[in-house]
Amino acid sequence: MSESKATARVVIVGAGPVGMVCALALNRRGVPVTVFEQEPAPVKDQRAATIHPSTLEMLNELGVFETILPLGLKSNTYRFHDRPTDSVVAEFDLELLRDEIKFPFVLQYEQYKLTASIAAEYANAADFDVRFSHTVTAIEQNADGVVIEIATPSGTERMRAGYIIGCDGGRSTVRKLADIDFEGFTYPEKFIKIATSFEFETVNPNLCFRNYFSDPREWCNLFKVRGENPGGLWRAIFPIPDDEDETMALAPERIEARLQKFFPKSGRYDVEYVNLYGVHQRVAATFRKGRILLAGDSAHANNPIGGMGMNGGIHDGINLAGKLATVIHGEGPDELLDLYSRQRRHAAVKYVQAQTISNKRLMEERDPAVRKANFDELRRTAENVETARAYMRRAALFDSLRDAAAVN
Repeated sequence: MSESKATARVVIVGAGPVGMVCALALNRRGVPVTVFEQEPAPVKDQRAATIHPSTLEMLNELGVFETILPLGLKSNTYRFHDRPTDSVVAEFDLELLRDEIKFPFVLQYEQYKLTASIAAEYANAADFDVRFSHTVTAIEQNADGVVIEIATPSGTERMRAGYIIGCDGGRSTVRKLADIDFEGFTYPEKFIKIATSFEFETVNPNLCFRNYFSDPREWCNLFKVRGENPGGLWRAIFPIPDDEDETMALAPERIEARLQKFFPKSGRYDVEYVNLYGVHQRVAATFRKGRILLAGDSAHANNPIGGMGMNGGIHDGINLAGKLATVIHGEGPDELLDLYSRQRRHAAVKYVQAQTISNKRLMEERDPAVRKANFDELRRTAENVETARAYMRRAALFDSLRDAAAVN
């Protein structure tokens, strides 16, 4: 067992988008960082893919925006559809915010590509070290720092660091080792994500790159990403009924039937990949416990309707990096880290959790009268410039940033 001393260093657990953005932000502020990732190599996971304008502004400040812009798909509009009637209920266009935000669009750019872009350009230097196949197994903390035990390909190692940040997902080892409660609930149904190269936009003129289809029986989110396909990929997300088990849901014929029900066509769909996953609405009781900190899915998990999970997580990472660097450099008090926890937990509960729960209810509402009332309100909101602008500010998490910054 070897042991290294680096008490000025910050250890980040998890090399996903939140961990890597947080690491880059700390590195830019002169803080040495080591990132431990238990997977043997960068994971090509097909999860979050929407980067909101508020997050693009942060990535621009880090010097990442110009690198990723040509690699993603720009989308300024998103539409809500009534699936049973095949009609557009409302459209929101971020161009309405052009006079007040820097980037009036979202970038459809898969999270694994964002991680790879940061790693390729900045990581693996002495002060920004990323290590794969490294699993954190124990954490001890005292007044001077933390001692971390790591399982590595060459055996067990121990490292001293000033702080450790858990960016290791909803099942966070760091959160569990810190004994921090993950408060909330898990939905009884699972979601299935199906990616296909079929060009929906050539046969359905009502589509833009981001679409929400409300349906009391089977709602659907339909988004386009660039993928690895020259023509791009469409991702369709559906709920899985309680009585449909994983084996049934993942059967090729069931996947084909689900797509054909959504949009009937001649011939089979070319399916690029399928993911089935459980969905949670949970927030950690605190984002800080001494020298142990949480960010991203380790701190809060939510359903994906609205694309807020990764964005909220990156907002965590940027907020934390600024405060932690200030503390490490002796330019501010340790209490700044408690402020981080209060601010970002407030944003997670009041905005990310509230908005994603509301989005899901809108998509799946079964009562005809309530559905009609919801649609009428959505139409009125979209048709009025001021209410549309307010709606988009909240959906793009600008309101959450402003509100969180006011927490003291």
